[in-house]
Amino acid sequence: MKSKLAGLISILALLTLSGCAGMSAEECAVSDWRTIGFEDGSMGYTADRVGNHRKACAKHGVAPDFDAYQAGWREGVRQFCQPSRGFNVGASGARYNGVCPSDMEPEFVDAYNTGHKLYSLRANVISANNQINARKAALERKEKRTREVQAALISAETTPEDRVMLLVELKDLSEEKGQIEAEIVGLTEDRAVYEQQLAEYESMIADASY
Repeated sequence: MKSKLAGLISILALLTLSGCAGMSAEECAVSDWRTIGFEDGSMGYTADRVGNHRKACAKHGVAPDFDAYQAGWREGVRQFCQPSRGFNVGASGARYNGVCPSDMEPEFVDAYNTGHKLYSLRANVISANNQINARKAALERKEKRTREVQAALISAETTPEDRVMLLVELKDLSEEKGQIEAEIVGLTEDRAVYEQQLAEYESMIADASY
């Protein structure tokens, strides 16, 4: 199987990236459908992915060998459905498509759930960081506008009417900055909690054989 896969690496790389969308007539004609099925199964795709290949090759008048594809897919799925792979799939945030056979699925799903929880905890930290950075950027914009308003207030060219409006805006800016600062404090506290949860979970699963 490995030798066949090595011999068709250019075709299989194309399949992985585009679902056969770019296969030429020659590629469709010479494809080893058992190997393609194995590759799809080992990537965790469902068996109905062969439909994508069928559509891509139909325009060249070539039909997949469904029996060969299914046989290869079943072999590939068993390679995919290892606990270590389940953990990695979960930790990447990818979806599990329910392809594992009944004798392998419980361990795979347990590992997948472990990995997916790690993904979720990491996502919480990343989200908090993004929100903090966004609020800090908003605060900087408010501070920049505050400086502009303050400069306008003392300008000799500013009319009394404009000064009244600028004073109102300055008051609003002060309130808005206070609100943003409070949000940053809250988000920073949330991030600390998320980081602690992540660290504790990483420590808990450190000895897992994934």
